[in-house]
Amino acid sequence: MNRFTFAIYAGVISLIFSRCSESNDPCTLPAAFSEIEMEVEINRMEEPFFEGLTEEKLIYHLEKYPEFASVMFDNMGFENQEQMREELLLIHQDTGMQELYREVKAHFENLDTIKNELENAFRGIKHHYPEFKIPEVYTFVTGFGTDLIVEEEIIVIGLDYFLPEDHRFQPVDLPQYIAKRYNVDHLVPTIVTAISAQFNHTDLSDRTLLAEMIFYGKSYHFTKSVLPCTPDEYILGYESKEILGSYANEEMIWGHFIENELLFDTNPFEVRRYTGEAPFTDEISPDAPGRIGRWLGWNIVDDYRINNDLSLREVMQQDDAREIFNLSGYKPR
Repeated sequence: MNRFTFAIYAGVISLIFSRCSESNDPCTLPAAFSEIEMEVEINRMEEPFFEGLTEEKLIYHLEKYPEFASVMFDNMGFENQEQMREELLLIHQDTGMQELYREVKAHFENLDTIKNELENAFRGIKHHYPEFKIPEVYTFVTGFGTDLIVEEEIIVIGLDYFLPEDHRFQPVDLPQYIAKRYNVDHLVPTIVTAISAQFNHTDLSDRTLLAEMIFYGKSYHFTKSVLPCTPDEYILGYESKEILGSYANEEMIWGHFIENELLFDTNPFEVRRYTGEAPFTDEISPDAPGRIGRWLGWNIVDDYRINNDLSLREVMQQDDAREIFNLSGYKPR
């Protein structure tokens, strides 16, 4: 078994801190981003659907916010509109849900930080894609049923998922290695990564591990380009020590992929083994974080853009994973 060490060398530290914006100098957004006018309105749906709710009020709000009601409730398996109204009334009048609503209301008394971060994110996207249309943003208390809905025209944030880690209300059946990413620091980067799918051209016929790695690599590269001051840990969902450890062992990680001829493997179990959710990548080391293939794909995409002097749009439009890899000139740091 390979030994995965978190010993960090000076060159690695310099590289990571440079990319993660964790130096002593405060990071500032590019002037071109800041010049873009942006005003995001967050529509808070908690109070309309929980405060003194009656059947008449429920009908009124369903008709007033049809886009929100459609994405939030249409897929809940109701047979008809009458059953939907009856069930929603029971759910939102439930004492447990009412208590959860009050806790969310108290903790998220205002959403100024989320609003500001969304505005900066949308500025970054508009800089690279002027045609990007700002989606409507809603928040809600879902009873830990839905964390995020991100579509081209609408975003719904289930605020209950983003209560503090030590809060007595927590989503059930979520492994700790996933649950730790449900906080406000990860929220906007996660939304931007989801939005990146709109621009991430892919060859759906390519089922190789490399294609999957490059897909995620482009997603994270997009998010970092849009949110240049956001530390990598909030984009990738690793802890800082996991990122540093991965860079310190990058040569060993890359060697594992090459020695085992993994890049062009199309076995879905192998693809998931290196890119799917997992607490660690045991095939490399029990200390190697999960989804290590995604992290490696991000490094390849970074090198592809830098070494070919490409715009973000050009990177995202390239759908040939092998071409990206071949032209990246990627080598372990």
